[in-house]
Amino acid sequence: MQTPMMICELLPSYRETNKKNKNLQMKNIIWIVLILLVTACNQNKDLKSQRAKNEADTTAFNQKLALPAQQVHLQPEASEVTSAWLAFIIAQNEIQNFKNYTVNDVVSNARPIAEIMKNLKETLPDSLKANPVEARLSVLLTNAKILEQLSQQRDLQPKKIATTAEDLALEFNNLKIQINELFLKTLEEFELELDKYEAPKDSLELPENRGTDALQRVSNSI
Repeated sequence: MQTPMMICELLPSYRETNKKNKNLQMKNIIWIVLILLVTACNQNKDLKSQRAKNEADTTAFNQKLALPAQQVHLQPEASEVTSAWLAFIIAQNEIQNFKNYTVNDVVSNARPIAEIMKNLKETLPDSLKANPVEARLSVLLTNAKILEQLSQQRDLQPKKIATTAEDLALEFNNLKIQINELFLKTLEEFELELDKYEAPKDSLELPENRGTDALQRVSNSI
């Protein structure tokens, strides 16, 4: 059993230990509070950063496509052939819709666009089968597939999607240029046509020359 004297001797030691424990607890509490404050600040920064990114993404996805101002028009002969090519009509209508498309619209329609370009390549009429035309169709299909892949990614990249869609519209213009070139006449063909127009004129002049020669012969005999 502890005597009063022993208790008195132990009391200062107990008080000192108790004081140290309290100081240690206070330090721990301060550290915990500091950690919580730093974590809260970081979370707040992350939230602000995420919010800013979401706002930027929203703006980018609502941005309209920047398409070439000048559109290629088909020559009458080329237009006559493509008017019976259903896949071309559908593809042309889809490209024309790009004028009102935002990046969001492109993402929503990426798969149908790829199907349209695939059908366009597979149904090329025999009268338009030429290497330059087939090459353009291959480029169109490749771009459409890339567009579809970009639109299916988890982390969508609006700038890449917009650029690929704009390239697709540009390549469709290039396709029409190649189709037009199939119907452009060569210099030799133009010369042949000119000869056809000049031939009747020459034939009309022949009798007149013959008549003049006859009159000259009559006058000489007189």
